Amino acid sequence: MIFAGIVQLFGLRVIILIAAALLDVLIGDPFGMIHPVVGIGKLISLTEKILRKAIPMGEAKEADKEAKFRAGVILVIVVCLITTGLSFLIIWACGFAGWWLQAILAFIMCWQMLAGKSLSQAANGVYKTLKTGTLDDARYAVSMIVGRDTKALDETGIIKATVETVAENTSDGIIAPMMFFLILGIPGMYFYKAVNTMDSMVGYKNDKYRYFGTAAAKLDDVLNFVPARVSGICMILAAYLTGLDGKGASRIFHRDRKKHASPNSAQTESVCAGALGVQLAGNATYFGQVYEKPYIGDATRPIEAEDIKRSVKLMYMSSAILIAGGIICEAIMAAIFIATGSTLTFR
Repeated sequence: MIFAGIVQLFGLRVIILIAAALLDVLIGDPFGMIHPVVGIGKLISLTEKILRKAIPMGEAKEADKEAKFRAGVILVIVVCLITTGLSFLIIWACGFAGWWLQAILAFIMCWQMLAGKSLSQAANGVYKTLKTGTLDDARYAVSMIVGRDTKALDETGIIKATVETVAENTSDGIIAPMMFFLILGIPGMYFYKAVNTMDSMVGYKNDKYRYFGTAAAKLDDVLNFVPARVSGICMILAAYLTGLDGKGASRIFHRDRKKHASPNSAQTESVCAGALGVQLAGNATYFGQVYEKPYIGDATRPIEAEDIKRSVKLMYMSSAILIAGGIICEAIMAAIFIATGSTLTFR
């Protein structure tokens, strides 16, 4: 009975995910609705504010560093417990009305957590600005989707920053949330998103967030370890299916996927660089400080604005491949049901 329940639940999740992904492609973020990521962000900011008032955190002493780290651990625990707990309670409470209400609500909550359309619109917005606006306009547009300083970027730098963001967020914003949903349901998806949002808000190594953001950053690395690599494989397949350089994607993936301070970021960036035949990464400026980074990929040709559109195409195809993988897994599990004579129910 337990096995039957797991398989049935997984099958329902595949259907929900397909519907949510299609709606995300057609509509994007549900404007006008309360967005959970906004709520998570406000929770993070409020908790950080309370912790900084409650726990003395100086700059110089070793004890102050330890205090910052402990405060960061508390931040992670509080935000994850509240976010995951609320999402679980909402889904659980709807179960008293029936599985159908759970499914509808899970569909809405899943849809809200997929960032494909919003990422596509943001990237295409940079593309259009490069074509029709000024360089300052393009710098502003790209500043909305990257964490680095953009005031000194030239056209090449703007394009690279956009392509890198699309590549990295193919994993962080789409494939990883999908995987957590398929395996752990809505609570798992929201737990992942809480950690990922914390990393994007406090996971910096500047004076303000060094030590305080360590726990969030490390946990985000752990949670993204498998999804980032699955995303890389999906993107290699997507490169073949979209007419890009699949062999180049595979070659650069195996060669350059570890060329990043993060164990995960270069997984998808390397595939994207190889698929496009361009060179990504290199030094970048964050909060006025220059960080030296190795290059990823080979500069077989200069990067161009059209590469933004190509990276978006790669993102969508990679997402479709992940969903197709979920369907295949469901088909295999359904075949096991038939072979064992199990009965499928919605309970």
